[in-house]
Amino acid sequence: MAGAGSSRREFLRWLAVGGTGVAFAALLPGTAGADLGEVVVIAEVTLIDGTGSAPRPGVSVVLAGDRIVWVGGSAELPETGGARVIDGRGKYLLPGLWDMHTHSADLEEVVPPLHLIHGVTGVREMWGYAENRETKAKIERGELLGPRMVLASGIVDGPVTLLAPPVLHVSTAAEARAVVRAEKAAGAEFVKTYSYLGPDALRALADESRAQGIRFSGHWPYKLSHLEVSDLGQHSLEHFFGVSVHCSSRRDEILDRLAATPYDPAEPRAFFDLARRLEFESVTTYDRGRAQDYFGRLRRNGTWHSPTLTINRVVTQPAETHQHDPRLKYVPAGVRDSWAKGIERVTPKTPAEIALQERYYQETLRLVGVAHEAGVGLIGGTDCLNPYIFPGSGLHEELAFLVEAGLSPVQALKTVTGDAAKFLGREATSGTVTVGKEADLVLLDANPATDIRNVAKIDTVITRGRVLGKAERLRMLDAVEAAANRPAPATSARLHSLALRGCCC
Repeated sequence: MAGAGSSRREFLRWLAVGGTGVAFAALLPGTAGADLGEVVVIAEVTLIDGTGSAPRPGVSVVLAGDRIVWVGGSAELPETGGARVIDGRGKYLLPGLWDMHTHSADLEEVVPPLHLIHGVTGVREMWGYAENRETKAKIERGELLGPRMVLASGIVDGPVTLLAPPVLHVSTAAEARAVVRAEKAAGAEFVKTYSYLGPDALRALADESRAQGIRFSGHWPYKLSHLEVSDLGQHSLEHFFGVSVHCSSRRDEILDRLAATPYDPAEPRAFFDLARRLEFESVTTYDRGRAQDYFGRLRRNGTWHSPTLTINRVVTQPAETHQHDPRLKYVPAGVRDSWAKGIERVTPKTPAEIALQERYYQETLRLVGVAHEAGVGLIGGTDCLNPYIFPGSGLHEELAFLVEAGLSPVQALKTVTGDAAKFLGREATSGTVTVGKEADLVLLDANPATDIRNVAKIDTVITRGRVLGKAERLRMLDAVEAAANRPAPATSARLHSLALRGCCC
């Protein structure tokens, strides 16, 4: 080839006419003969592709703009001329990670960059309101550097709730149907349901969601069983709430008691406290046959679990466990204050309470492993910005907890890559390192398949084809710290709810 510029043009022309063997022009309509953006080659890397397959050494990956355009053995790498080359020798390449349960993207100087710095290139934002809809729009317009966002509706709950505004209160079937229509029109990609939503309203919401072609996901609604909401089409159950109840020989007794106990508008937290106490007690009455029936029904219905083990771990430990975390310097004072208030409401205080909640958490870990073995879909999420759940790095903790629960490191990574994309209906564009997919990637300095903690040893993050090397990520981290420590209040619309609720949104 005549030179670097000519080589690059020839390579792009080769791609556009189908040089990949899969007719690249068909993957990206309108690109034939066009400039596809910067060409980046990640050479001689070990690939962990997001499919659950074993690591594959000696691979090279070519990116053109926002797409993966070639993946193969390094010996077959085509001439790429003046492409930017990243030396992958001794390194490990993953798809960009998805945190499948996040909040407060509207803290724009803190939350979006922290996700990217730690390799989280996509998030499922679980509380939709005007501020984070605008944050998503800024990211899509290229005005703000941040992860891809799949955005929920506002949280839909009954007339009694544990949350402060913005919450969508629903009392009747007609109101539930109207909320689904309105939230879809506002841009929600799924409906988020909460704990105190009544049976009639939830059934109407499920029916209207089907009619509108939109999914619904959320908490265990206490007045119905997991089996009922799974049959209604609930796409995911968050936080693993109620799983030990549904795997208990006392299941029917506990569910009947919850169904018969009214919510008290004057003391809305009393019902939640009752439900949690019954959950803690249920771990001593595990029934293997009931668990098999339960997980089998969810698997057949296509209902996934999002265990959010990170927040579950935080709330089973004394509050002081987290108060000296070095990551707090990246969190605004308003958030830190809400965390300190919220965590006091839920964490154990006495030795007996600590032992009880530790037993519950260990059973939760075990049941996550049982769910995985039963073939129930699992997606990894953290519940940031709930107390002491840090954007980005929290997902590294979640992966470690999933491994502790019995998944292999590669299986745990699949919950936040290939499986996350499948759950979201984005498997054609995201989740695996495959030709034609989005150029969202994480390059590691050490092998996460041998030690999942190595997922934190990041060399480079690539988001929408933009390369964030160590130096740029360090500059971003410094900017987050500066923003977090300016004398200005945090503006997230839901921080007041965090203080009131304590955790787990």
